[in-house]
Amino acid sequence: MLTIHHKLVEAMIAQAMSDHPIETCGVIAGPAGYNLPLRLIPMKNIAQSENFFRFDPQQQLLVWKEMEARGEEPIVIYHSHTSSRAYPSRADAELATEPQAHYVIIPTTSLNEEDVRSFRIIDQMVIEERIRIVHQYQPELELQMVA
Repeated sequence: MLTIHHKLVEAMIAQAMSDHPIETCGVIAGPAGYNLPLRLIPMKNIAQSENFFRFDPQQQLLVWKEMEARGEEPIVIYHSHTSSRAYPSRADAELATEPQAHYVIIPTTSLNEEDVRSFRIIDQMVIEERIRIVHQYQPELELQMVA
C-alpha cells in the first residue's frame, strides 16, 4: 500500500493539468528504506508525447545522484495518461526499473484524488495497490516541494 500526503497528490494532479495534453512525469523521493514519499521532483518528458513518457536522461542522472547524496531513493515514480485509463501500458511495464517504487498514474480525463492509481511493477508484472491519502505524516516530518 502507498501512503502519501494529500499535498503531494494535489501537486501531481496540478502538474498533470499544466502539462496536458503531453504526459507529465516525475519522482517523489524519500529516505532510503522508509517507503515515505516526501520530496516531489517534476521531471521533463523528453518524449513530449500524449501517450508516452521518458525522463530526460541527463536530468535523471542528476536527480538520482542527488537522491543518493541525500540518502534518498525514488519512492514514487509518476506520470499521467492523457487519453487512456490509469493502468500501466506495455511500455510502462517494460521500462519500470525500480522494483521498490510505487508507480502512480494520474488520468487527466478525470482529475480527482480517488482516480489516481498506484502499482508495483516487478519484472514487467503489474500489481495494483491501495493508496491511502493522509493529511499529516508523523509530526517531525516535513514535506519538501522542489520545483
